[in-house]
Amino acid sequence: MSYIATWADQKLNGNEIAKLKEDGLDVFKDLPELVKKPFSEIDPSYFMYFKYAGLTVQKPQTDGYFMMRIKIPGGRVTVKQADHIAWIGEKYGHGIIDLTTRQAVQYHWIPFAELVDIFAGITNVGLTTVGAEGDITRNIVDNTLSGIDPDELFDTRQTVMDVYHRFQGNYDYSNLPRKFKISISSNVYNSADAQINDVAFTPATKRIGRHTVKGFNVFVGGGLGMKPYLAQQLNIFVTPDRVADVAEVICQVYRDYGYRRSRSKARLKFLVADWGAEQFEDKVRESLPDLQTKGRSKVKGWNSGNALGVHRQKQDGYYYVGVSVPSGRITADDFRALTDVARNYGRDEIRFDHCQNMIIPWIPEDKLTEVEALPIFERFSIHPHLLADYGNTCTGAEYCNLANAHTKTVFKPLIENLDKRFAFDTPINVTMTGCGSNCAHRSIADIGIEGVHARTPDRQHVEGYKLSVGGSLLGEGHFNEPLKGVFSKEQLADAVASILTDYQDNHVGTETFYDYYNRQGTDHFQETLNQFIETLPEVLK
Repeated sequence: MSYIATWADQKLNGNEIAKLKEDGLDVFKDLPELVKKPFSEIDPSYFMYFKYAGLTVQKPQTDGYFMMRIKIPGGRVTVKQADHIAWIGEKYGHGIIDLTTRQAVQYHWIPFAELVDIFAGITNVGLTTVGAEGDITRNIVDNTLSGIDPDELFDTRQTVMDVYHRFQGNYDYSNLPRKFKISISSNVYNSADAQINDVAFTPATKRIGRHTVKGFNVFVGGGLGMKPYLAQQLNIFVTPDRVADVAEVICQVYRDYGYRRSRSKARLKFLVADWGAEQFEDKVRESLPDLQTKGRSKVKGWNSGNALGVHRQKQDGYYYVGVSVPSGRITADDFRALTDVARNYGRDEIRFDHCQNMIIPWIPEDKLTEVEALPIFERFSIHPHLLADYGNTCTGAEYCNLANAHTKTVFKPLIENLDKRFAFDTPINVTMTGCGSNCAHRSIADIGIEGVHARTPDRQHVEGYKLSVGGSLLGEGHFNEPLKGVFSKEQLADAVASILTDYQDNHVGTETFYDYYNRQGTDHFQETLNQFIETLPEVLK
């Protein structure tokens, strides 16, 4: 490594001590020999290194199967790459592909013994798993519609790739205290969820001399997890050509000053919270003293990061089709069918949004009617109107070692139940996570559902679920507020329905759920839920 580990003599957690002995990226050097052994001979202390290859040991951790994530900067793939993504799902993933909230894809049931060949195939189509997990720069998210978006200030695709190449495979930034997430977008509706990223670049303009220059304002220290924080704005404006420099310096500050004693307090958000934005900016300006002060923000709303439906591109005569993938889980066969739509009607491109959905751009206007009539769109909506179209889920207890409860297998019947009972003119986002780690962005949902350990009145252990309400990234952002009460999966639909019924009966005109929450307050929703709890024959704790 070319940097000096100035933290090496501090009190460190076990992961940090190990990373000083062997860098996480060295896993790719180790793998050819490792896979010659039975998985049972791999010491569990090595499991943390697999993450740098985009791998998490799947439970049960003795069986030698992995969750594998592919890194897709900006969420854009070619048809050839999409074909390979489908093939991996068919060959290894039990026919299933999961879409993520960071514009990527992941699988389960990836076998240890075949990792080298699997990685070779991924590399062969120009994709990678390098740094998809681990204490490293994760997948860089972009405006889903960059380059075709009528609501963007400018095209950010090249900026995203500049930043990606600055960090990818770079040993100077492969030993961070924890994961490091970057968001870049010039969409005026905050399409890349700026406030929940470690570093975010948001659209802005700046008067410099006699010219108005387009670029970005800069935010740092956002993140979800068990203790979510909203990012703080720095007094910095940066043009697209300098974004990689600024991102690198911020990463350097985090690498050298971030906390490494406790992993639960190691994210950048804790350093920024302790230092404050001004001190953090001062440290950045020590390396980049010529940075401009912040510009005029061009953000005027929040679209929750999805791009659902059929819409005109900014290029005349072309449309993009945003395909709803409920709960983000899709079969390899259906994924391939959607790839065929891009192959036959688009321009060799498929995209993924921030809400676990797919986008097919470049559909000619004269082919739109034909595309909309394709059989695949009888199963996957391109005219979103259901709760199912706007919900996210994490992996849950089906495969995740941390989850307290199942998610995807619970969420599908839950949301189908609710969609039979309700219809709303404005979208409502219901999100489910299997624990407090917030992987499905539960904290910014209208209604968030979190899996918890629970007990019945006779003290039997069961999976339970808690509700939160009122999340949004409008303005400065607001994390949803937890409500008291724990529900079984059988009780969950009626519990959520009590809140939806209250909104349905009492909201005014086009008032969104978030506006209604702000008008009524958390106590109102708690009282609504209490009235439902009083009807239950059995209450979980």
